Amino acid sequence: MRQRRWAVVATYIGLGLLAGLFLVPFYIIVRNAFSTSSWIASPAWHLLPNQFGLTNLNKLLSNTNVGLLQAMGVTTIVSVTQTTLTVLIAAMAGYAMARLVPLRGAMRRAGSVVLSLTLVTLMVPAAVTFVPSFVMVAGLGWVSSFRGLIIPVLFSAFAVFLYRQFFEGFPSELEEAARLDGAGYWRTFWSVVMPNSLGITAAIGTITFIGAWNAFLWPMLIGQDRAYRSVQVALSTFMTSQGVDVPQLFTGAMVAIIPVIVVFIVLQRWLVEGVERSGID
Repeated sequence: MRQRRWAVVATYIGLGLLAGLFLVPFYIIVRNAFSTSSWIASPAWHLLPNQFGLTNLNKLLSNTNVGLLQAMGVTTIVSVTQTTLTVLIAAMAGYAMARLVPLRGAMRRAGSVVLSLTLVTLMVPAAVTFVPSFVMVAGLGWVSSFRGLIIPVLFSAFAVFLYRQFFEGFPSELEEAARLDGAGYWRTFWSVVMPNSLGITAAIGTITFIGAWNAFLWPMLIGQDRAYRSVQVALSTFMTSQGVDVPQLFTGAMVAIIPVIVVFIVLQRWLVEGVERSGID
């Protein structure tokens, strides 16, 4: 009994240390966001910042060259739209692979090929496709537009695979009951399947939103006009060949991560549950 108690104590201590290490970067962001450049660059380490006011924040928000609030607005539109459409596309594709293809014997082999090709895209680094994607987007005239920022990155093979794994274990009795009531595949999908898939939907939505909010390379290529600059690109303006405005950079980072933290805190239970129910070990 005593050994088990000590094992529990040791487990909690280990988890506490890991949580502390995880929170160190956030502590440094907050500390430097309320400090001056000389305080940050001081050879002596200071546990607390030297100014607790809103000086750095006011300076950041009044900096028209950065336009952080406008950039956050653009990123919010892109992230919410991309998350919504990605979830819809992935859910329909995953349901088709899990339910529609196996029901038709002639299409089973074709469905396996489609699934294999979908999984192969996970092995291709995203940076490899940037140049051809940019050429296509430029040819369509979508540079510096929301269409160019959103449409080329809507498909997510990872989200499709998660949905397929989830729908493979979805109770078929619910779908059969809907069909007995005269519902087709489309109505069954929207009225029965999706309302009972909130866990995996919230998990995929959270992952997609965080990825869209933190995206840098693609928004930097497409958002060449300041009106379509994302928050990550706006933060990069603090790093120039003349130097780095460290307090402003950390203040901007602190403001930029607030929406992501809020989304994660609200949906973290669904995130874990959705991944568990998808069958991914």
